[in-house]
Amino acid sequence: MFHCREKELKKLGKRYERDSFECIIIYGRRRVGKTALINRFVEDKPVIYFSALNAASQENLHGLSKAIGTYKDPAAIAYPEYQSYEEALEEIGRLAVEKRVVFVIDEYPYLAKAEPSVSSRLQHLIDHKWVHTKLYLILCGSSMSFMQSQVLGYESPLYGRRTAQFKIEPLSYRETAVFYPQLSNEEQAYVYGITGGIPHYINKLEVKDSLDEALLETVFDRSGYLFEEPEYLLKQELREPALYNSIITAIAGGASRLNEIGGKAGLDSGAAAKYIKSLVELGIVKKEYPLTENSGKKTIYQIEDNFFRFWYRFVPQNLGAISSDRIRKIYGQAVKAHFHDYMGLIFEKMCREYLMYYADNLPLELQTIGQWWGADPVLKKQLQIDIVGESVSEEGGKRYLVGSCKFKHEKVGTDELELLRQYARAFPGERIAGYYIFSLSGFTDGLKEFEKRGEVCLVSLDDMY
Repeated sequence: MFHCREKELKKLGKRYERDSFECIIIYGRRRVGKTALINRFVEDKPVIYFSALNAASQENLHGLSKAIGTYKDPAAIAYPEYQSYEEALEEIGRLAVEKRVVFVIDEYPYLAKAEPSVSSRLQHLIDHKWVHTKLYLILCGSSMSFMQSQVLGYESPLYGRRTAQFKIEPLSYRETAVFYPQLSNEEQAYVYGITGGIPHYINKLEVKDSLDEALLETVFDRSGYLFEEPEYLLKQELREPALYNSIITAIAGGASRLNEIGGKAGLDSGAAAKYIKSLVELGIVKKEYPLTENSGKKTIYQIEDNFFRFWYRFVPQNLGAISSDRIRKIYGQAVKAHFHDYMGLIFEKMCREYLMYYADNLPLELQTIGQWWGADPVLKKQLQIDIVGESVSEEGGKRYLVGSCKFKHEKVGTDELELLRQYARAFPGERIAGYYIFSLSGFTDGLKEFEKRGEVCLVSLDDMY
């Protein structure tokens, strides 16, 4: 099932219509929908589609030969075998001299690993031959570090050859909602909180009548498709999955500082930093610090990937019940009863997305948005503000929105506005332009009176969809 990505498809199509050489780089974390996007784009176009394997060079050359042969004669049983990559790539160039041809190399990092000279070969062909053809080249990869350094990076042979690049991001919470329109807005929030907007996970969740039943069948069942997904991804992407598992477990358990994470994982800070860097590059962990400060002593680490966050929060501690098929009996108290607590950080992320991309009539144009935490010199305690949005004027002056987020089955009252104002007094920003409060279940009449007077903007979950 294919949803969303209309902007990417439109931009890819616009470049296709130019009828001149293009080199398009498409990258993003695994499962985010890169291949699905490419397949949708090429479905009505002449295409040589080659998906590289994590295998030897000769095996990949065989696959490339087959892709070319399939393009020439889709009904053929046997295909000519090219003796070298140079010969195969030269043939692709000849095919695109007079006719628009899309040439896709999916999982490009696998090919570059098997045949290290391929980037230099492509660079030579682009510069001397392909630039004069109608070839539409797409290089796609899931290894973020490789694509950024070895394809887009300054020292790459391919540097400067791209005509466009697309970093494919997870879907927003609103985009996620189109997959299961029969669900309520609260259930849609849970789907986003579980899948993080990764199309593959949304599809594999296979929600029909009940989200709970879908979770029991796909996540909390040893035969379920998503039951071993984190372990599978770690093994596929990393050389020491057990150590990375320990680090993610430590963060999921509440450790957020480098020394805390290293201590729980049995690593010194230097080693922990190296492993965490890899997890950040994969989009599993994120590095965060207060909006008004640069990375430093206040840096913390959180699990960025919602599915990893959900899995590590609920699966390991219920593994015995899952293995003995008792999970259905305890699901309500062991899993569902903790959904609101689990959704806290995710709801904050949803609210930031709302302000950045969907909200109308904001009192300022936001350049960046995040959170802030720090010490209150008056109260002598640590404070945290869920949402801080920043706007910078042409003169360099800064203005801010501040907000709080409550994902609870109770209405938010005036005490929350007073608390937000109190926290804002400790915030080091120059000027607060507005207060926002987000709530799953709405607001008391008393707080609505403050909104009528223009002192706060109130946004319910239903308002966000």
